[in-house]
Amino acid sequence: MNKDTLKNILFLDIETVAETKTFKELPERKQELWKKKSAFFREAEEKSAEELYERAGIYAEFGKVVTIAVGYFSDLAPELKLRITAFSGHDERQLLQEFAELLNSKHFSSKETRLCAHNGKEFDFPYIARRMLVNGIELPKALQLSGKKPWEIPHLDTLELWKFGDYKHYTSLDLLASIFGIESSKDDIDGSQVNGIYYEQNDLDRVVKYCKKDVSVLVQVFLSLSQLPKLKAENITLL
Repeated sequence: MNKDTLKNILFLDIETVAETKTFKELPERKQELWKKKSAFFREAEEKSAEELYERAGIYAEFGKVVTIAVGYFSDLAPELKLRITAFSGHDERQLLQEFAELLNSKHFSSKETRLCAHNGKEFDFPYIARRMLVNGIELPKALQLSGKKPWEIPHLDTLELWKFGDYKHYTSLDLLASIFGIESSKDDIDGSQVNGIYYEQNDLDRVVKYCKKDVSVLVQVFLSLSQLPKLKAENITLL
């Protein structure tokens, strides 16, 4: 990859939780729909829909976004310098609106802009778009995918880059970080703990910190996959 194209990439990661703290707080209609949605893995684990509700956050129909961390290169020479910030809060509509404004800004609304995430094409990008629709937010151009051919979609995915066309092969970001000698972002928490930390510990700041670290790892993995030198720690700024 040409080093100059890096300035057009917006790296991102999201953290999501169930839309309500408990299953019983869901409207009755949504409770019944969650029972149907969770039926397959409930049978496999012999647990009730209520017991498995903490996993609802992975589904855009039953979850919400609590943070979107983004990273971008502020300088390319003489060394790459990365800045990472985050949109977060308990008001999902507000944080999604702020993220949409970033995508609609002069710099990130150009045709050259590329969004990059790990497994982003299967999770992050569609999840954000779906939640924007639920919240009545107009989709930025970068998320308007209807009618586009695969090669017209301005998204990059480190999982896809690693697959080399093998659609059956899933590899976690943490595993890729390990094989490329990149420090893990899971030194404090991992994604499976986010729902509990948000609702039980009321610690959104901890979730945001974890999300930012994931973006840092994402960028280092992307550079490794692009056969470019990894960033020095002192050249990564967390805002």
